Amino acid sequence: MGNTVAVIQARMGSTRLPGKVMKDIGEKPMLWHVYERAQHSSLLDKVVIATSTKDGDDKVAAFCDDNNIPYSRGSEEDVLDRYYQAAKKEDADTVVRLTSDCPLLSPAYIDRVIRQYHTDTADYVTNIIEYTQPVGFDTEVFSFSSLERAWNEATEPDEREHVTIYIRESGKFETRNVENPIDLGRYEFSEDFPVPRLTVDYPEDLELVREIYNRLTRRGHWVFDQHSILELLEREPELLRINEDHY
Repeated sequence: MGNTVAVIQARMGSTRLPGKVMKDIGEKPMLWHVYERAQHSSLLDKVVIATSTKDGDDKVAAFCDDNNIPYSRGSEEDVLDRYYQAAKKEDADTVVRLTSDCPLLSPAYIDRVIRQYHTDTADYVTNIIEYTQPVGFDTEVFSFSSLERAWNEATEPDEREHVTIYIRESGKFETRNVENPIDLGRYEFSEDFPVPRLTVDYPEDLELVREIYNRLTRRGHWVFDQHSILELLEREPELLRINEDHY
């Protein structure tokens, strides 16, 4: 399988929720939770943070230094270059793209998408082309050579800002969507119990995630699985009202 490296892009700038990556969830910054969950993947060889060289992101770099988390810094605007340089620095063969606004990321989902990538012929495998799971479990897997090609060929501003748009939309790569990577069929989603939004873009999203952590964290064990989350929300569907305006 070669060297499989997860790169988590993280910066302090956010128009909807400034500084969100360092907002506390159960006394730990959100970025810590994303990193810790990725570390529980059984198929990742390394997890690194990619932040920018902007002064405002010194806080992210200091957090990584204080917690012995590997990181690199690059362009704020050219995120594709920042990402490419981070993967190149780690000599990655397979790259797993994760984002810092998914603090309930599922290690099982990560492993499922990685396994699919290694048994498929596609250049790019993900669970985000068509969502069949809660938003917030986003995982993308692709070869370093595909990333390098995108880095060399992508010229449009949105292709440089959004790391995988060129791979997904140029028509030059074979892509595959993993449908329902973990069985969610046992949950009866409905108007009263919609598929939950578990990413953090707005203050209400952060409030919901904090409520989930408050209920499920036990004796310092922060990494609970996706079924624990969904079972909680099924028992307490009123929690979903917290961020219902952003569905």
